[in-house]
Amino acid sequence: MSANRPTQAQALLVFPHLRVQNANAISSPLTHGFPSMTAFTGLMWALERKLVQAGISLHLLKVGVVCHAHDEQVVDGYVKTFRLTRNPVDQHGNTAAIVEEGRIHLDITLVFAVAQASAALPLAQAADDPQQELAQRIADVLATLRIAGGTVLPSRKAPGRRTRPWLALLPEDAEAQATAFKQWRRQWLPGYVLVGRDDLLATRLDNLRQTQPDATLLDAWLHAARFNHAPIPVAEGEAAPADGKVRWADPLRGKGSGWTVPIPVGYVSLTGKPYAPGEVAHARDTTTPVAFVESVYSLGEWISPHRLQSVHALLWHADTDSSKGLYRCRSGYQPAQSEDANSNSNTETLDEWDDDEAYAYT
Repeated sequence: MSANRPTQAQALLVFPHLRVQNANAISSPLTHGFPSMTAFTGLMWALERKLVQAGISLHLLKVGVVCHAHDEQVVDGYVKTFRLTRNPVDQHGNTAAIVEEGRIHLDITLVFAVAQASAALPLAQAADDPQQELAQRIADVLATLRIAGGTVLPSRKAPGRRTRPWLALLPEDAEAQATAFKQWRRQWLPGYVLVGRDDLLATRLDNLRQTQPDATLLDAWLHAARFNHAPIPVAEGEAAPADGKVRWADPLRGKGSGWTVPIPVGYVSLTGKPYAPGEVAHARDTTTPVAFVESVYSLGEWISPHRLQSVHALLWHADTDSSKGLYRCRSGYQPAQSEDANSNSNTETLDEWDDDEAYAYT
């Protein structure tokens, strides 16, 4: 990253209701159902480079995703399987052996936090333009790229729904920014925003170690990724069920616990320092260092935009740590105090997990 690259966003660039066809639904070796956030941060870097080639100097700092609709290409049943294409066929016209490919159709809104890269491109003037010419030029460049391997299709116009791309300045005053965000977030309904919930993983590990002292983060992640039904005892003062039946439920997935999901959030190197360019045979690029990596996992939560209090809560940015060989997507979401009280989480536990234990196995 350039030393003079800004870290503070000046404006918000929004592409509403993009239709993405045949995006990659397999986000990691262990998860599927929605593309990984690394796909969207990668899109951010690729779009910024394309804009430079198109003569548009703009820094893209963070990215957020609002999902309005999704259609994973699977065959429904007791065990869901991906719908696979039959191409290419072999010389006899039979289906060739192929690697399983998960595909998904999406209706999403992309939100980028941007900063001015050149005085020749004043963001204030571009944001005040009623025609939003700059936003439309960037949208034309975005249409030439792929999002998580999927093809970008034109947005479908609908009454009462804003589908044209737009650019808006972020007010410097916190109160004014919060007021503006309340207006923006209405445009993203109905839909859900994917935010990071590292705190829930730390809390799950604490809960699991009360009965399993040797539990690891992987155990906690797998435990949080499934339903763990257990018999629920009758609370003191409540009458026992008349039919005598025992009620079964997941004690850690109570009412209001949220729509939490396991997600990949980056990559960590398996080899320490990268190999020098040309040292690894048959590498795609002989001028770039090569590293063997595996996915880093955490927990995420799908939240309706109207429940967010700040625009920064929906945005993700890439964070790197060369000493650990780590590339990780960080979410700006901070749980409310009431959520912290219900989950019994604490910052000290989260920091200890994140720094000392999460990547120790590498």
